Amino acid sequence: MFQSLWEYILVFLAAATPWLEAIVVIPIGIIRGLNPVLVSIVGFVGNMLTVLLVVIFYEKFEAWRARRREEKGIEEKPPTKRQERAKRVWNRYGLPGLSIGGPLILGTHLTILMALALGAKKQAATWWMTISLIAWILVFAIGTYYGFAWFTS
Repeated sequence: MFQSLWEYILVFLAAATPWLEAIVVIPIGIIRGLNPVLVSIVGFVGNMLTVLLVVIFYEKFEAWRARRREEKGIEEKPPTKRQERAKRVWNRYGLPGLSIGGPLILGTHLTILMALALGAKKQAATWWMTISLIAWILVFAIGTYYGFAWFTS
């Protein structure tokens, strides 16, 4: 029981960590033998918590970054390939397209940052990211559970 609780705590922490993401951690938890529903919920909460923190502190981060650039005389860098790809998705599909595709391309944290940087409203960006995260978690959890069960039978 105690070890199982620690495994769920680790799922939560790993899902909250940028670049690990819930869509990576949840399949690992399911393959490890954790309850698929519980690991999906815990993974979602961990990932969504940090996404919400990004949304809440976005303006403070941007203000800090602008001050820092001004103080150091740093010029704006040319966009990276990821940023260019996100901009193309944004121009073609808007916030829903970026939110749905972004977690696979950029990860949830960078996707929400890109959406906000491209001018999305916080509430809309949060709503679409929540929908996207739920959808991807369902896809990966169900796929892992039934795929793993198929291989082990």
